[in-house]
Amino acid sequence: QVQLVESGGGLVQAGGSLRLSCAASGRTFSTYTMAWFRQAPGKEREFVAAVNWSGSNTFYADSVKGRFTISRDSAKNTVYLQMNSLKPEDTAVYYCAASRGAINIKESAYLYWGQGTQVTVSS
Repeated sequence: QVQLVESGGGLVQAGGSLRLSCAASGRTFSTYTMAWFRQAPGKEREFVAAVNWSGSNTFYADSVKGRFTISRDSAKNTVYLQMNSLKPEDTAVYYCAASRGAINIKESAYLYWGQGTQVTVSS
């Protein structure tokens, strides 16, 4: 069982930066693939970024590539999402998720989910 708690969301102006954190409970955190998804109002939840168990491999949605960076610190049981050059279209609730498998962009591949943190980007 893994419990995930996101933090770091907030209101920021376009062009600004935020860093989201996802703290995980459980001794097996380092064995999980971790990902960030987001859901904007009236839209389906979508994949944002993922990192494999060792941190050696990452994958990004085209919409955030070059602006967002996912990383993990296994000593702290935490995964991060550094978001730079934010745009109003990045406004969404951001969710952290954990999977026992390889990096995957599908929600169904992820077993554990956090409660989400709101990110609002003003123009």
